[in-house]
Amino acid sequence: MTDADWSRERLAAGKWWEPSKRLLKSIRDYQRSRSKWAVLRHRFWSVVTGADIPVNSRIGGGLLLPHPQGIVIHPDAEIGPNCLLFQQVTIGADTRGIPRLGAHVDVGAGARIIGPVRIGDYARIGANAVVTIDVPKGATAVGVPARIVKRKRFHASDDAEARRIAEALMGPETVANWNIHREEGTNRVVVCRNLHASEGKKIIEYLDEIFSLETPAF
Repeated sequence: MTDADWSRERLAAGKWWEPSKRLLKSIRDYQRSRSKWAVLRHRFWSVVTGADIPVNSRIGGGLLLPHPQGIVIHPDAEIGPNCLLFQQVTIGADTRGIPRLGAHVDVGAGARIIGPVRIGDYARIGANAVVTIDVPKGATAVGVPARIVKRKRFHASDDAEARRIAEALMGPETVANWNIHREEGTNRVVVCRNLHASEGKKIIEYLDEIFSLETPAF
C-alpha cells in the first residue's frame, strides 16, 4: 500500500493564490468536518479553476493538479495516492461502471478515462488518449482509442554491468546512491528502491525495474 505524500498538496507559506491546492483543501476539509464553510470555499475555487471535482470525491492524498482547468471527475471514481492530472482530463462513468486509478498514476492533458477500467500503479496516460481498457501497472497508454506502448527491458550479465547500463541511461550522478543490481534468474536491471516513475526520452524507472519506451506503431 503506497502512503500518500501530503506535502504535494501543502499550501506554500504566505502564498494565497494557489487555486488547485485551495480547491483540494476545501475537499479535504469538507470530508473531515462536513463544514458548510468548506462547501462555500469548494464552490468558489471550482469556479476559479473551472474544474468539476465533487466535494465527496474519492481521491487519495498527494494529488497534483498543475493546471486544473477543465478537469472532470465522477464522484464515484477512485483515484489512488500521489496521482498527477493535467488540464481537461475526464475520469467518468458509463453504463458499465466507473474507473479506478492506482497510486502514482500520471494522466496527460485532455485524456479521457471512461468506464470500469483499472489503471495500475505508476501507469501513465498520454495526452488526449481515450482509455476504455485496463492499463497494467507501470505501463503507458496512448492514442484514440488508447493502446499500451511496448517496453524495452534492460538485462545484464552481472551487477557491474547493471550499474554501467543505469549510468549510461540516467547519468552517473543520478544513480550514484542507488543500489543497482542484476535480478537473479531474469538478468533484469533493477534497483532496490521504489521511486515515482518519471517519463523521459531516455529512461523510465518502473517500481524496481529499469526499462525504456519503444515507439508504438499506429
